[in-house]
Amino acid sequence: MLGILSAGIAPGLALLSYFYLKDEYEPEPVSFVFRTFLYGVLLVFPIMFIQHVLETEHLLQSDLINAFFGSGILEEFFKWFILFYLIYQHVEFDEPFDGIVYGVAVSLGFATVENIFYLVANGIEHAMTRALLPVSSHALFGVIMGFYLGKAKFTKDHKAKWILLSLLLPILLHGSYDFILISLENWLFIIFPFMIFLWWFGLRKVKKAKILSANHFKKYPEHKAQAPV
Repeated sequence: MLGILSAGIAPGLALLSYFYLKDEYEPEPVSFVFRTFLYGVLLVFPIMFIQHVLETEHLLQSDLINAFFGSGILEEFFKWFILFYLIYQHVEFDEPFDGIVYGVAVSLGFATVENIFYLVANGIEHAMTRALLPVSSHALFGVIMGFYLGKAKFTKDHKAKWILLSLLLPILLHGSYDFILISLENWLFIIFPFMIFLWWFGLRKVKKAKILSANHFKKYPEHKAQAPV
């Protein structure tokens, strides 16, 4: 059981550390990042309950509905809701890159518990595949969601557009990811190019967020000076 817990937790913590260390200007308080991670952990239980009801009532009648509504919309909306209503206005969200840190934290909190449950049910031999596919995909959905929320908070124009994209793009990508897995016979030949694209797209957002943060601190150098140690 200890091996399953370690294998379930390790990929999420590794990816969270990776994106946390990408924040070069004003690293976020570890306690608040961990709290955001825990929000993602707690999300698993209401989402699993809703998904169970949808399956029991046979409301997910097709692979497309299952992928986009049962997973994409449901999971990404709850993560977005936490970020927008509990994190977005918080004093610690004080530069564009912070959106990525907190987006990844809440996404990986969710993905880590989901991963543990899967490994308990199906065995530790799936740990590598789970790390490469669902756990890393959740992290990248969080990157994209957080990037657009950071852009919305720290740019004057088109705020509604960026907020809308912060929800719609992760839903579209998550739904597409699930649709590939559950509906296509030769899914292996499509999912890996999809994951390469997702990493490319996510890392582009990381690079752009760094530029936005650098410009933010050039414009408001006092923000960096007053940052907590």
